[in-house]
Amino acid sequence: MERGNQTGGRSGGPVRAGLSRRLLNCLPRPWAQLLLLYLLTFGILLPLLCHRRRHSRYFWRTAHLPRLTADSLERSRARGQEAVRYFQETELGEEGSELPHPLGPQLVVAIITTVRWQGSEYHYYLQVAAEFHRLLRGCHWCRGHRLFACNVHTRPQEHWEALAAARLIPVVQRFGVGGEADSSGNRFEKEKQDYVYCLRQALLTFSPQHVLLVEDDALPRHDFFEVLEDLLERRLATPHARDALYVKLYHPERLQGYLNPEPMRILEWAGLGAFCGSLFSSLYRLFTGRHSALTLAFLAVFAMLVAELGGRHYLLEARRLSPQLYALVPATECCTPAMLYSAPAAKRVLTYLEGVQCRSGYAKDTALYALLRQRGEWAYALEPNLVTHIGLYSTLRGVIAQPSL
Repeated sequence: MERGNQTGGRSGGPVRAGLSRRLLNCLPRPWAQLLLLYLLTFGILLPLLCHRRRHSRYFWRTAHLPRLTADSLERSRARGQEAVRYFQETELGEEGSELPHPLGPQLVVAIITTVRWQGSEYHYYLQVAAEFHRLLRGCHWCRGHRLFACNVHTRPQEHWEALAAARLIPVVQRFGVGGEADSSGNRFEKEKQDYVYCLRQALLTFSPQHVLLVEDDALPRHDFFEVLEDLLERRLATPHARDALYVKLYHPERLQGYLNPEPMRILEWAGLGAFCGSLFSSLYRLFTGRHSALTLAFLAVFAMLVAELGGRHYLLEARRLSPQLYALVPATECCTPAMLYSAPAAKRVLTYLEGVQCRSGYAKDTALYALLRQRGEWAYALEPNLVTHIGLYSTLRGVIAQPSL
């Protein structure tokens, strides 16, 4: 029995050695090296690096989403309390409680707000209003800008947050103190009518060059007005860009991937693959002395897969290094948390929206996007996002969403 084991051990050694030699002999071959690169990258490296990253295809939802959501809500609660203190303690400066009437300010920021019975402890409106107010006070080139709130709650006296902030941020109310019932029960149509009312009020009250309509759960980023300055002074200065119907400043992160059906993203993805594939192929040729069209194609596909599986969102974040790096791309359909209109475009939007009836499945964002094709208009989206969606509850659909921050 002992001799048998020794014989088995001696025979097993050459077999393992033979396998090792064959593997080593295969490894210098290009196909084996590329296969090993794919296996190590997509089977080990990216899963380890990206399983906690929310916008990666490797994100482990069941393990990490509850914790990330809880952390996000805790930060939102803290910001809400800070915003409450901000409006209690901030001294009244240049801003008064009455709506000013300057002659054509460059920009008016209108925050569309209503009462949020769910999630009221997060003080979404106060968070957004305080951040815009703080940013405007610290922005030297924004002296001509105006900020106001548009209260579209049917019983405006119940919106205590808008009343509490009115000392610093003027408020207009769509409905009278007694309230007004919505006889149709169509929440989507009411949302559109609220939007039209606030846009019209911004135009009539201030006669601005541009209107920025912001929903009350769209928190501006710290570089908001720096990027907006570059956008208004340079990007939208050309005649074609100036005639755009609108510029979206937010698109949901979950819809920013390359595999979403946006033609421009497919072109961007292919361009990224061609550039990185050529770069990697040059490095491969430098180190191995080998080069072929097939190797170039494999490395191009490799770069494209890394970008998509790792998350296009994180590539876009690199553009925040400078306002000039933000990209204007053709507009996509979903969502209107922050929309920029020139005054002429805003008047066209009012005319368009007054002629459509919104309903379930055809909300105002869908209607605005449909108008582009119907009316021969065009619009842009800014990437990366300039606002962060902090809302947990949808005032329209009442479902729980995942806040981004």
